[in-house]
Amino acid sequence: MNTVSQPAPIALTKLPSALRRLYLLRFAFAAVWAALLFATADRLGPLSGTLLVLYPLFDAACAVVDLRSARTADGAVRRLSVNIALSILAGIALAFALASGVPAVLRVWGVWAVTAGITQLAVGLVRRRMGGQWPMLVSGAISALAGASFFLQADKDGASLTNLAGYAFLGGVFFLISALRLKSAEQND
Repeated sequence: MNTVSQPAPIALTKLPSALRRLYLLRFAFAAVWAALLFATADRLGPLSGTLLVLYPLFDAACAVVDLRSARTADGAVRRLSVNIALSILAGIALAFALASGVPAVLRVWGVWAVTAGITQLAVGLVRRRMGGQWPMLVSGAISALAGASFFLQADKDGASLTNLAGYAFLGGVFFLISALRLKSAEQND
């Protein structure tokens, strides 16, 4: 009887290391992005518009990197694929919403934050045995709640982009915490 040998799956021990690097990159990006948006959030101009479209596209790119390292290592593949699609759609929708003003941007961002938060929760749940995922679970829940808040804020007078900077920075902090927790969980093995 002939057997065909297949390549060995990525070891689960390599996934936390790859995630740690990715989470640290996401923290750094979120911190810089938040500072730039905060500095330009008083009006919707070329820089703030570019930043707004860039954020979900960066999220999609990070999910692609995560997907490649997770492909054979955990059950997050389908959930990450959904995240990629949602983030790309959000980037496109934001590019169109920019022409309609801050309220339209907040509505699109709000819907994306809700769906991205739910997806992040789903990925964190399938990875909970890996350790270091509770920050991702909390961040996903906060993202969903914040997204609903952004959507509702769009209808109020004086709607502003400033809260999006705080949202991104807080999300980055959760990625940093998760990266540090993954490191300590990996060292305890």
